Amino acid sequence: MKIIVCIKQVPGTTQVDIDEETGVLKRDGVESKINPYDLYALETALRLKAGCPGASVTAITMGPPQAEQSLREALMMGVDDVMLVSDRRFAGADVLATAHTLSQAILADGWETGVILCGQQTTDGDTAQVGPEIAEFLGIPHAANVTAIQDFSAGALTARVDLPATEEIIRIPLPCLVCVNKDIHTPRLPSYTLKKASRGRKVRMVTLADLPDSDPAHYGLNGSPTQVIRIFPPEHHVEHERWEGDPEALAGRLYDNLRAEKFLA
Repeated sequence: MKIIVCIKQVPGTTQVDIDEETGVLKRDGVESKINPYDLYALETALRLKAGCPGASVTAITMGPPQAEQSLREALMMGVDDVMLVSDRRFAGADVLATAHTLSQAILADGWETGVILCGQQTTDGDTAQVGPEIAEFLGIPHAANVTAIQDFSAGALTARVDLPATEEIIRIPLPCLVCVNKDIHTPRLPSYTLKKASRGRKVRMVTLADLPDSDPAHYGLNGSPTQVIRIFPPEHHVEHERWEGDPEALAGRLYDNLRAEKFLA
């Protein structure tokens, strides 16, 4: 049984520059971390492995070479194998191109059966679309907003799904993909012992040439039907005024100012 976890390295700060021409985040030199939702997926995968003798866990991420740092953290948490999907031609991918790239990497890894786990969404994009789109590319059933996995056997997975107005218990045949929500488990901390054991371990690198579909038109900006027209960081207004004088006069001035700014009718 092979369990795959898709993770993403996201900026560890909100102070990130944006390329005005392409509309993508400038990630080089920015402090990064594993997407918090993906930590819940990693924890879920490791617990499923513990209850399934012979199972293995592979963590996959798509990104620049620096994303290797997130994969090494996954090794410190206990995953068995890691794969970095990296190529300059993958840059600027929207959710569709990203999902296509990851699905191709999963196929290139020889995955045929088992379960794919994703975090519910990422903190930099917040689309919650990549996981379900990977499943559609692979032609397998999927479920999102999963809050518990109640049973995991050779043939199916039973999960609790949190819907807007109710909860459902569903049974999905394997192979399948599930996107887990933050209520599923508390992620474990990286192990110092595993850090020492994996220090010299080589991270597998997958490029465009290694994928079953190696047409560059299907990846990165070329393969992204969504085009960003304009993107910009929110404006921060820090101007302030200091008033001194008679309290009664100041009260009237404040009242007039609030009316002028339409805080008062």
